[in-house]
Amino acid sequence: MGTAPCLSIDPFDEAFLADPYAHHDALRDAGPAVWLEAWHCFGIARHAEVQSALKDHEIFVSGRGVGLADFAREQPWRPPSLLLETDPPIHDRTRSIMNKVATLASLRGVRAAWLAKAEAIVEELTERRTFDAVTDLAEIFPLSVFPDLIGLMDEGREHLLPYGMATFNAFGPRNALFEETNATAAPAAAWIASACERSNLKPGGWGWAVYEAADRGECSEEEAARLVRSFLSAGLDTTVNGIGHLILALATFPDQWDKLRARPELAKRALDESLRWDSTAQTFFRTTSRQVEVGGVTIPADSKVILFLGAANRDPRKWDNPDQFSIERATSGHVGLGFGIHQCLGQMVARLESEVLLEALISLVRSMRLNGPPLRRLNNTLHALESLPIVVTPN
Repeated sequence: MGTAPCLSIDPFDEAFLADPYAHHDALRDAGPAVWLEAWHCFGIARHAEVQSALKDHEIFVSGRGVGLADFAREQPWRPPSLLLETDPPIHDRTRSIMNKVATLASLRGVRAAWLAKAEAIVEELTERRTFDAVTDLAEIFPLSVFPDLIGLMDEGREHLLPYGMATFNAFGPRNALFEETNATAAPAAAWIASACERSNLKPGGWGWAVYEAADRGECSEEEAARLVRSFLSAGLDTTVNGIGHLILALATFPDQWDKLRARPELAKRALDESLRWDSTAQTFFRTTSRQVEVGGVTIPADSKVILFLGAANRDPRKWDNPDQFSIERATSGHVGLGFGIHQCLGQMVARLESEVLLEALISLVRSMRLNGPPLRRLNNTLHALESLPIVVTPN
């Protein structure tokens, strides 16, 4: 077994975060596993090796943190997530609770109402012809449906997005991005803590259902609050940017929009292709529980390993013409929603939100194109959009 190639690439440099795809070839081509001297950790960027590491939760563990910090050596910045930052058997128990709460049956019950809201928003935007697909659509629609699904109190919902951005920044180093969001996130964090309490949740929502599991003895009251927090930590920012990337892809590749309008049954493929083409969550870390070989490279026990999900999803070893967006592509195996036991719990919600938005757009919009360059909001983990100017022609 050999040693990993040593690279000077810094995945948390602001130039890298602004355009990670410009650096992914260098990461993939250097080898199946590399050593990143900037942060003294290993990196894996090829699809096969990233997917394998995500599946092997016994060696590439999450309980020591899915960010740069190693919880075995330093205090977590907040109580760890009982889903994302745990390993079996704790993870299996808490995931089982959440799987009984976040069900397809409950989502089927809200689909008609969500579609009506999506149609109302899209109709108003198409009348304007020009709008910002981030601030006017990708943020507005999820915020109009997701908090009610959880059963959050009405006041203070504006804290959800800043809290999510701060949470994902915390998975990286304590750099300027982290310090900036952390300095302004105190009111949001306080609101989140309050919103997750049983007394502030509305009966009938998913949050209330988690506390009902506590009443059955499936978890403690404190664990229930942390499980509700898991909904709020990752339930909005990833969806907002996922919708933004979907609109960006369809506006950048107008032939694919025309194809989707002609064949609406390809909507689900379009969503998965957008998740592959521009992964909202670009990276997550794991820690090795023992020495492991990755493609002939030895990674010692207790090593932090950064998995480049975005690079894996555009690996030419896996995908033909990976930089192209094609709604007819077979995307099975993409890691835009993670993979293995830690695969995104809320993906059903994100898929339904995107599905009803696409349905509304297909019925109301004939053409869409960019009306200016997209602007990025830098984040240590997310490939986030701040602005996406769009011009549309109504049907």
